[in-house]
Amino acid sequence: MIPVSVVIITKNEAAILGRCLKMASFISDDIMLVDNGSIDDTLKIAEAYGCRIYHKNWDGYGANKNKGIALARHDWILSIDADEIADVQLIHTLHQLAFDDPDVVYDIRFRSYFGDKLIKYGTWGRDHHRRLFNRTRVRWSETEVHETLLLPHGAKIKRVGGYLHHYSVQNIAECDKKAVHYAQLSALKYLNAGKKATLFKCYFSPVFGFLISYLIRLGFLDGLEGLDIALMLYKNTRLKYHYLKLFEEGKYLPSAKLSASKKLVVEY
Repeated sequence: MIPVSVVIITKNEAAILGRCLKMASFISDDIMLVDNGSIDDTLKIAEAYGCRIYHKNWDGYGANKNKGIALARHDWILSIDADEIADVQLIHTLHQLAFDDPDVVYDIRFRSYFGDKLIKYGTWGRDHHRRLFNRTRVRWSETEVHETLLLPHGAKIKRVGGYLHHYSVQNIAECDKKAVHYAQLSALKYLNAGKKATLFKCYFSPVFGFLISYLIRLGFLDGLEGLDIALMLYKNTRLKYHYLKLFEEGKYLPSAKLSASKKLVVEY
């Protein structure tokens, strides 16, 4: 095995976790799972694959990931979600890396799915994220949602071969639910960052986001799923500025801590 720990945060991910862990077990002998109160078979599946499990209340995506990183056995960390599955090419590529420069951060390409359909175009069709890094140099930001890696000066970004296959949503109902949930979290994040819900952002940004995903990035070539994704992005953008405006005006008070719902620990 390579000197890499795999860190995953979970809550009720039994439907897909086994597929995720099966491939992760070819990467690392240390899979650190941070669970937020799963009541399905998530923990049973994790135990079957020899994962180390840490039970933690929900403090946010970045905070829970950072806890898993701190508990990992190796300094090199592959951070994945429970609905992401490494393919054979990615596993092979990772086994060829030297892991001799802690300033390198590896960027991984994604293949995203709506149900079982591979999405080739639109915003999802060109997805990639920085997920492999050395914890002595890098950690996650601890914002409410859409956490990012905090990179040191001089960090070197390298792309690796292979893909993480991301099974983001199963149907339009789940798609819609995620759009609303992440809109609320994003609004709280913007409020804490001092951003404002301007007229342009409230009314024009959602339209531009839809047009970029559906037309400019050719999302329409993915058929009905491409339209559903573009509409989700439209709704998410419109709602996050709507909630932000309500927060600003004191008409809707955010809870002290917006908790993750039972199926929304992984992000779309």
